[in-house]
Amino acid sequence: MSRFWGGLLRLPLYFVLAIATLWAAGALYFDLPIAWLRGPLAFIYGLAMFGALIFVKGRWRAMSVVSLGFAAVLAWWLTLKPTGHKAWQPDVARSPWADIDGDVITLHDVRNFDYRTETDFTPNWEMRVFHLSKLTAVDYSITYWGSPWIAHPMVSFQFSDALPLAFSIETRKAVGQSYSSIAGLYRQYELISIPADERDLIRLRTNYRKGEDVYLYRTAITPDHGRALFLAYLDRLNRMHEQPQFYNQLTDNCTTNIRVANTEAQEGKGPSWNWRVLLTGKSDELLYQRGLLDRRVPFATIKQRSYINKKAQAAGASADFSRLIREGLPDPAPSR
Repeated sequence: MSRFWGGLLRLPLYFVLAIATLWAAGALYFDLPIAWLRGPLAFIYGLAMFGALIFVKGRWRAMSVVSLGFAAVLAWWLTLKPTGHKAWQPDVARSPWADIDGDVITLHDVRNFDYRTETDFTPNWEMRVFHLSKLTAVDYSITYWGSPWIAHPMVSFQFSDALPLAFSIETRKAVGQSYSSIAGLYRQYELISIPADERDLIRLRTNYRKGEDVYLYRTAITPDHGRALFLAYLDRLNRMHEQPQFYNQLTDNCTTNIRVANTEAQEGKGPSWNWRVLLTGKSDELLYQRGLLDRRVPFATIKQRSYINKKAQAAGASADFSRLIREGLPDPAPSR
């Protein structure tokens, strides 16, 4: 009986070690610098670790062998560093940065591409000047391309004396790379924060990419909170420019960076973590739940009225694009 209960108690440990072994085999397969050795070494490692669990005498000894194998791979994997210097794809070819001089913000390499199709465009990188005191509102957009649970969020800052500035935190892919959610668990992609004109970031998704649906929400974030959030975005932008960092599907992605920036803007007093930080397709529901959208109206009504694809397609390349896509949007929640 005691052996039965001992085996039962070890089951969660076996599960954890199996997951750790699969992850470590994936790290070897995706991130090993020697390309021809990746597949064979990942296979040999996985086979050896599962073999140890089966054939090494003494269950605790077997689990220790597997734990040491995982620790060795993890220690190597943590030595990998992003370079910031690759043959980048054209849409992420430049790493933007900001000069902050009191109220005056000078942003370098703001993206404002002229698209003909999703992949055919004329690159246009701009320098733009913003005044922090002129920031009036913060909007939140979310893009779906399939599952209602997964989406890409973006944040737009509005100014009384300038066009809105949108931020999209994305994978910085090298030429020849395509996105894979499995590869995103490893050190395959670097992270980039893209400040851009809304005619770029939003119109790309509504007018040129196929099968993407975009919703734009006006939030109740106050101008003071918005200024702090804008500065937090700029701080992270400059840190990425000076010290490249890896993207990670779970721990360092588009949504977790928004949450971190918001927490920094509130000096560590931001809302606690929520499961919808990972299941990004539900992040708009989280805004509604936390009172950043108007709770006097049912969420389903707000979401329906916040769909902007048709408005964006009608606006095209108009210089008034940002105003036109906001016509008829639900009002933000009352100030709290």
